[in-house]
Amino acid sequence: MKKSAKPKQNRIALLTLLFTLMVFMIFASTMLIMGLAGYILIRSGIWTIEENAKSDLLFILLIFALASIGVGTFLALTLGRLPFRPVNRLIRGLRRLAEGDYEARLPEGKHYLGKELSGSFNRLAEELQNTEILRSDFVNSFSHEFKTPIVSIRGFAQLLNRGGLSEEQTREYLGIIQEESGRLAEMATGVLNYTRIENQKILTGTAPFNLSEQIRTCILLLEKKWSRKHLRLSLEFQEHTVTANEEMLKQVWINLLDNAVKFTPEGGAVEVSIQETPEQIRVRIKNSGSEIPPRDQNRVFQKFYQGDRSHAREGTGLGLTIARRIAELHRGSISLESHDLHTAFTVTLPLRNP
Repeated sequence: MKKSAKPKQNRIALLTLLFTLMVFMIFASTMLIMGLAGYILIRSGIWTIEENAKSDLLFILLIFALASIGVGTFLALTLGRLPFRPVNRLIRGLRRLAEGDYEARLPEGKHYLGKELSGSFNRLAEELQNTEILRSDFVNSFSHEFKTPIVSIRGFAQLLNRGGLSEEQTREYLGIIQEESGRLAEMATGVLNYTRIENQKILTGTAPFNLSEQIRTCILLLEKKWSRKHLRLSLEFQEHTVTANEEMLKQVWINLLDNAVKFTPEGGAVEVSIQETPEQIRVRIKNSGSEIPPRDQNRVFQKFYQGDRSHAREGTGLGLTIARRIAELHRGSISLESHDLHTAFTVTLPLRNP
C-alpha cells in the first residue's frame, strides 16, 4: 500500500501546482493587460490626472477595477477550458460506462493531466470489459454445468419410477444419480466458498499442523480421478509443519491438485515438492501437458476464467481464484510458470501466521 500511495501523492501535488499556476497566470495576465492599457491611456493624454483631483483618481481606479474583473473573467473562462477539457471527456466516458458501454475509450491526451485521466479511464474500461466477458462466460458455463447433471438425474429418476428394471440396472442408475448430485453439490459449494473467502478480511483459526500429511490426504481424496487417467505421481518432500488455517489450506491443495489432474493428459505425470526456509515454505505442484499461452497466464487467476473454451472439462473457473485469495489471507502468494510442455504452480507461505 505504501508503494502505491507515494505516486498518488505526487500526482495530487502536481495537479495542485498546475491549478495554482493557472490561477497565477490569470491574475498576472489581468494585471499586465490592465496596467498596459492604463499606461497607454495616460501616456497618450486621453486620461489626465490633475493635482489634488482625488475624485478623478478614484473614478479611474474604479473603472480599472471593473475592467480587471471583466478581463479576468474572460481569461478564466478561456484558459479554464484547457485543463477541464479532459475532465469533461472523462465525465462523458464515465456516463457511457454507467450505461453499460464497456467499449468506451478516451483518446490519449496531449498534456500530463489528459494522459493521466485517459490512461486511468482506459485501464478501468478494459478491466470492466474483461470482467463482463468473464461473467458472461461463467453464466453460460455454469448453466451448462448445472443443466447436464440435472437432466441426467431427472432422466434416470424417471426410469426408476417406471419400474421393471433389473437389480443391476437399478444399482447402476442410483449410482449415476448419486454421482451427478455430488457434482451439483460440489459446484454450489465452490461458489459459496468463493463468496465467503472473497469477503473475508482477517485470517482466523490458525494453528500448527503437519502440512505434508495434509497434502498426502488431498492426493488420496483425488485418487479416483488420477488413477482413472493412469497418472504418475511423484512426491518429493519430508515432514513439514506450518502454522495456518488448516481447513482453508486444504482447499488450496484440492483446487491445485484437481486442476493439475484435469489438464494432465492420460499417462502423464504430476509432481509435488516442498522446500522450507527459516521464514517461508514453498509448495510446488507441477504437471505435464500443453503449456498455458503467455497471454492467458495473467488471466488464470481471474474469477470465472476457464482455459478450456469448449467447456469439455468440468469446473466453474473459481478454483485458482479461491486458492490465490486464501494464500493472500495467509500473507503468501501463488506464482505460475508454464513452458516446455509443463505447468507449475508455486505456493509461498510464511511458516507462522499470527
